[in-house]
Amino acid sequence: MDNINKVVKELQKGAVQIANLLQKRDIDYSNNSNASGDNQLQVDILADRLFGDILSEINIKGFASEEREEIVFLKQNNYYTEIESDNLKMKSILVAYDPLDGSSLVDSNLTIGSIFGIYADEFQGKNLVSSLYFLYGPRLEMVIAKDSVTSHYIYNYTKHTWDFIQNIKLKDKGNLNSPGGTQKNWHKHHKKFVERFFEEGYRLRYSGGMVADLHQILCKCGGIFSYPATTDSMHGKLRKLFEVFPFAYIFECANGVATNGKCRLLDINTNNIHESTPCFFGSKYEIDVLNDYYRN
Repeated sequence: MDNINKVVKELQKGAVQIANLLQKRDIDYSNNSNASGDNQLQVDILADRLFGDILSEINIKGFASEEREEIVFLKQNNYYTEIESDNLKMKSILVAYDPLDGSSLVDSNLTIGSIFGIYADEFQGKNLVSSLYFLYGPRLEMVIAKDSVTSHYIYNYTKHTWDFIQNIKLKDKGNLNSPGGTQKNWHKHHKKFVERFFEEGYRLRYSGGMVADLHQILCKCGGIFSYPATTDSMHGKLRKLFEVFPFAYIFECANGVATNGKCRLLDINTNNIHESTPCFFGSKYEIDVLNDYYRN
């Protein structure tokens, strides 16, 4: 088993525990806010702790969570042991994760998820070697991107196995439109961009959960998800390391495109683990339209 697969296998165990936890979920808010300023639900804290404990037992370099202020570097568990596989040493692996994306939807029983980016050496988009997310909906599912392929799995509760469904590949044009952000805070060019797709007959699909909305675009083989810079959030809302970069990698491996409106998302740098950015994920046609509106 190569090193990335070893990390994924341990995260899969955690996802099953989270899925079970959500059956008895505690939707009460805690007295805490996370590092991004969001109020934490009790289930956010439990999910963060569970995945943090799992990652702490693996011989990786460290991890960062949306719910924590700083990177957790691991020096225990033979951290300095040289373990080579696929040219990636375990001690060079870093994992960034959003333990429970869309947790505010728990009380309304809508689909939520967990997002992970696996990085080599340092937390930069160009250093991603794999990305994955788990979807806690009517079924427990996983989508993972590795070696330029995006693959879709479902958890079999009877056999306790992750069964392959399909490799995901976007068409060049879709028909779903998922526009994020408060409309009154959109810039005029972005409003025109969103309306363009509705004029073309695109269907509105937006739940307020990034995992659910992007998963639908992937499974339906095309569309556009947008979370722009707004008048009240100049740098967008979604975090680079925990949400944006992992999904950018997944979309690119699935024949899609991911941009901040100016350049490829995985080419931008990050200086702080909690930095955010405008982001757009979609098929080639939708991103071509985006470029027309944003370049002008």
